[in-house]
Amino acid sequence: MKTTRFCLCRSRIRRLFAALLLGLLTACGGGSMPEGAEAVRGFELQRYLGTWYEIARLDHSFERGLTRVSAAYSLRDDGGVRVINRGYDRDKGRWNEAEGRAYFVESPDIGRLKVSFFGPFYGAYNIIALDREDYGYAMVIGNDTRYLWVLAREPRLDPAILSGLLKKARALGFETDRLIYPQPQEPGA
Repeated sequence: MKTTRFCLCRSRIRRLFAALLLGLLTACGGGSMPEGAEAVRGFELQRYLGTWYEIARLDHSFERGLTRVSAAYSLRDDGGVRVINRGYDRDKGRWNEAEGRAYFVESPDIGRLKVSFFGPFYGAYNIIALDREDYGYAMVIGNDTRYLWVLAREPRLDPAILSGLLKKARALGFETDRLIYPQPQEPGA
């Protein structure tokens, strides 16, 4: 009798955990964006590929405590994008790396992708600002105002450009006063 009760309880816990996990993941991976936000059009994936450095981000559990954060994008054989996120955990004295995959949500000329780092669960990756001339900086958001990243090709970004991006983010409802600015890293570090 106890074994049956334990198995039923464990089964319920697993289902509850799966439902919570699915809820959390779809919360950051749905098909919408904050009101007023629009993904860039005329996006060119080939120009976006390569290494980007994280200039600023809103806090979230999967990057908490990491500095010197970068993301490297390359093509996958299946037509998607290979994503390698890397950051240094000072408390543990080691580099953390995660590999994911991304696919376009709409057409390849619109900067809206879905990205997954585990299983069949995807998060939103919406590029809402982009240096059209050089692809030197980008601002990426999730499906709500909890997820925001400012990225650049170099570990530092011109303060005037950053200020303009943050003004746009504030106008969309992002709490830019809560941004984290990871310690810059030198290219190749």
